[in-house]
Amino acid sequence: MIQHLWSKLTDHLDPFLFAVVTAIAALGLLVLYSAANETMGRVISQSQKVVVAVVIMIVIANLSPQFIARFAVPLYVIGIALLVGVALGGEVVKGARRWLKIPGIGNIQPSEIMKIALPLILAWYFERHEGSMNWRNFVVAAILVVIPFGLVVRQPDLGTALLIGASGFYVLFLAGLDWRIIVSGAILSAIAFAAAWEFNWLHDYQKERILTVINPQLDTQDAGWHTIQAAIAIGSGGLFGKGWLNGTQTHLEFLPEKHTDFIFAVYGEEFGLVGGIVLVVLYLLFIGRCFVIAANASTLFGRLIAGTMSLLFFTYAFVNIGMVTGMLPVVGVPLPFMSFGGTALMTLFIAVGIMMSVQSHRKLVNS
Repeated sequence: MIQHLWSKLTDHLDPFLFAVVTAIAALGLLVLYSAANETMGRVISQSQKVVVAVVIMIVIANLSPQFIARFAVPLYVIGIALLVGVALGGEVVKGARRWLKIPGIGNIQPSEIMKIALPLILAWYFERHEGSMNWRNFVVAAILVVIPFGLVVRQPDLGTALLIGASGFYVLFLAGLDWRIIVSGAILSAIAFAAAWEFNWLHDYQKERILTVINPQLDTQDAGWHTIQAAIAIGSGGLFGKGWLNGTQTHLEFLPEKHTDFIFAVYGEEFGLVGGIVLVVLYLLFIGRCFVIAANASTLFGRLIAGTMSLLFFTYAFVNIGMVTGMLPVVGVPLPFMSFGGTALMTLFIAVGIMMSVQSHRKLVNS
């Protein structure tokens, strides 16, 4: 009976996606053990989170995209309500109000919910207007993007806000947003950024992070510390790395946030350039398969949500690796399926479940 149920549940899994994401998660646990100074506490905690996330992924993969679409509106409304709750009485951690304590559940980060809720409601909205879309639909969609973006920027959490904004933009782009609007928006964004810089609308730490990308030596003991230590760790790994558990930057406590945002630096030091290439290839294979699923989706909702998730996976990996290697500002974006943490990991596996749902139910829609 149990075997039959398990077989029925796993029928909707995409074997290639599952194999690649499992490999990346396994590498993450391996590196986490080293980053946690060879103690099992965080590894066990993360392993439990991975198991729960995989179970949820399997459940979602078995739901049809049409059924998932029914949750678009309530999930978005709940997400906005929780973000408002954070603004009114959220937990303050390291100067930012990002967490909300819910009795019986604990602290949650509602901004993570919006990474799924926003693409869902936009894809649902555009499918409802398929065949009759005009500029008014894009205005409504833009408003749906601006509301959570503004609430998250206010926390402040610029990294997460940019990911939420990117997820919204990806849906608009895939839905057929005019190129002239995209170019105009890019120009206006550049002007707005210049104004924000000139009139001190940006926080000091945000300015420092941008400046340290240009020259990390401006503040080696504070803003530039993360970038410099990550560069030393990755550079010292050489071609083949120092070997698992042998990273000096990691074990001598020079590398900050080594189990979360900067876990790629730990990986690079211990497994070197070759190991880094292997990991990047795994991400490219994973993202490439996601794009294939999006291209073959049978409905507009499926194409929009799968395409957006594919681009979001790419953005996660690109921004984190770019941040750790000093090519981008430090914005607090985790490395997909590897960084320690529960909320972001859950969000990513839910997104994978949605990808599998789109793929596994494609034949049912076509038949």
